[in-house]
Amino acid sequence: MRLFSRPRPRRTRFALRAAALAIAAMFTVSLAGPGSPAALVPTAAASSASSLGAHYNAAGTAVDFRIYSSRATRIDLYLYSAPTGSQETAALTLTKGADGVWSTSVPVTTLRNSYGITGPVYYGYRAWGPNWPFSSSWTKGSAAGFLSDVDAQGNRFNPNKLLIDPYARELSHDPMHPGNTDSTVYATGPLHRAVDSGTVAPKGIVLPSDTTGTGTKPTRALKDDVIYEVHVRGLTMNDPSIPAAYRGTYKGAALKAADLAALGVTAVEFLPLQETLNDANDVDPTSTDGDNYWGYMTLNYFAPDRRYSSDKSAGGPTREFKEMVRAYHDAGLKVFVDVVYNHTAEGGPWNPADKNTYSVYSWRGLDNPTYYSLTSDFQSPWDNTGVGGNVNTYHPVARAMITDSLAYWKDEFGVDGFRLDLASVLGNTCQHGCFRFSRNDPDTALNRITALMPPRPASGGTGTDWIGEPWAIGSGTYQVGNFPAGWSEWNDKFRDTLRSDQNMMGVEQVTPGALATRFSGSSDLYDDGRSPWNSVNFMVAHDGFTLADLYSCNAKNNNQPWPYGPSDGGSDHNRSWDQGGVAADQRKAARNGFAFLMLSAGTPMMTGGDEYLRGIRCNNNPYNLDSAANWLTTSWTSEQRTFRTYVQRMIEFRAAHPALRPAGFYTSADTNGNGMGQLEWFTPQGTAPSGAYWSNPDNHALAWRIDGTEFDDPGSALYIAYNGWSGGVDFTLPSAGPGKQWYRVTDTSNWAEGSGQVAAPGSEAPVGGAGSSYHLHGRAVLVLIAK
Repeated sequence: MRLFSRPRPRRTRFALRAAALAIAAMFTVSLAGPGSPAALVPTAAASSASSLGAHYNAAGTAVDFRIYSSRATRIDLYLYSAPTGSQETAALTLTKGADGVWSTSVPVTTLRNSYGITGPVYYGYRAWGPNWPFSSSWTKGSAAGFLSDVDAQGNRFNPNKLLIDPYARELSHDPMHPGNTDSTVYATGPLHRAVDSGTVAPKGIVLPSDTTGTGTKPTRALKDDVIYEVHVRGLTMNDPSIPAAYRGTYKGAALKAADLAALGVTAVEFLPLQETLNDANDVDPTSTDGDNYWGYMTLNYFAPDRRYSSDKSAGGPTREFKEMVRAYHDAGLKVFVDVVYNHTAEGGPWNPADKNTYSVYSWRGLDNPTYYSLTSDFQSPWDNTGVGGNVNTYHPVARAMITDSLAYWKDEFGVDGFRLDLASVLGNTCQHGCFRFSRNDPDTALNRITALMPPRPASGGTGTDWIGEPWAIGSGTYQVGNFPAGWSEWNDKFRDTLRSDQNMMGVEQVTPGALATRFSGSSDLYDDGRSPWNSVNFMVAHDGFTLADLYSCNAKNNNQPWPYGPSDGGSDHNRSWDQGGVAADQRKAARNGFAFLMLSAGTPMMTGGDEYLRGIRCNNNPYNLDSAANWLTTSWTSEQRTFRTYVQRMIEFRAAHPALRPAGFYTSADTNGNGMGQLEWFTPQGTAPSGAYWSNPDNHALAWRIDGTEFDDPGSALYIAYNGWSGGVDFTLPSAGPGKQWYRVTDTSNWAEGSGQVAAPGSEAPVGGAGSSYHLHGRAVLVLIAK
């Protein structure tokens, strides 16, 4: 199975989308007090800023509000002095420009003196359109003007639902939170369309400019990175070294920068940090129903998630996030963020047979066919994500929202790179009624992203690291190896090939040729103008088993009681094996899996907790477990400490040997075996593999020698042997070079387990020269260096 499943959305899912360009103009706005259609009519100058959203003007004397909708017939801005529990202090009717941008400007003096807003400005929107035209008799909670929940053009306007600004810079709270556990207040359909959401709905927060610095961005080439994928809350929530007030927060994560740098990782990839549906996680800490720990249900693409900030005041999450980024930059680490532009938290229909009942938080109520891909009859979402429906990434407005958001996180928050969830949806070229992926169309979101924000050069420097998850679940979405130039990809073929060879012997066939292709950078996928480092190699990710569970579980076990479950979904085909239940063999298999990452061409990614063999008792889809079972810990057993030392030293070894981090694909001996090239392959007998050897899945042992002289490698040559057999194999060693012999860096076999399993530089044990024999125990990896 190429896609590990993620949970289908519950009814309480959120979303946001917005659009594009803005225009400066003079305009007249109609101001109406709470509940009143009557109008004050002041005149103000619109902001000259080109961005959408709500911003103070350059002089700080007014707030400019700008929002896009091509289909609305009326949009009202609602202003609040508090985020929940109170009615609006003003309702203002916006003016629509020729570009589809609705706007108004409100003087600060009016906010204070007329509307009584002396603190943060909270706001939201109500919109009317063809399916629900404005009626002068409409009041909040009424059905005046209603025609249908959805019309033939796919419009789903409902003025009873207060809408989040897709470009809001912070949100006050989530739709579902301890103060509101009723999801029906946000629903349309005959039972819920007249329920007003204004007092409980999330509001945007108007923020002044923030000058908090994010430090100096590292310019390291992606090929030289080791990526550490982790949840920002889970990183410190269970760490007693972090002050209790900061655990689970950006501030707490900032305090871990030095520890992660000492581990050797160079880029921290945080699971989604844009505002997501997770406030309900706190309603009942022992209930998993509706919880969203991972964060793949985005409510807003610009706002940092308030729940992860120790400072929840207006502007606090923004400042604290920037301070966290600065801490990582000061430690020399990049910050990557996992972003979710393929679907939103608004989700899909509550019941597939009911076209009327949907959640409306933002984009759906503003311009449904602009922001979402729909079926050809415009009545339902087009769903390649399995979580409610696709964002309409080929529409210029939705696409601009994506690129504007990414630019904001890159420039304002100092983020160095992004991993895009289910990113093949961003290569779609069909807006409604179909899905067509294109690698080359310049107008796909994938290509517009890299055109506007150039990728980091292969040799390093300024630029952005772009990483795609190159699949979804619908037809035509599996695009591993087919992303545009400038994109790196999660390489599940690396994962699956090596898992199968380790854990599925006799069940799945893996040839030595397939192993060699993965170890040397997956040229079958990326020798298309890209490079080995465009392959992001991983054995495990957040989605699926941990490294420990991969080698200690025969099958998923998701239906456990709290805190290890229950969790629905999860793949049934994990290529996992418990190694016969032998704990020492489980640790050895994990050492092999990590060695594969460190010794292969490509960009390695590990998951937080893998360094100490974190396990969650075979739950392979813990998306909803905001619990100690899913949080990292620093209370390690002696075996876990030993494994962490192994991980740290293997990362150090990779960093010390540029031959393991090639910028291009290795050259090899010619087809007649003449010359050495940068890389040579060997059978255990020390001979070059024949065509029959390469293609025979009954061969489970392979070795290779990398000549480091062309990489300025201080070791000059490396020799790596992998024995996939259960029994020992004798490997005949090739030449180490004139006047040199081979020295052992590591042998992952059980006999060598301990703090010195990876030799410190200078302490490697000699094993002999050309023609010497090395007995490698079953299911083990050997690394030698020429000296």
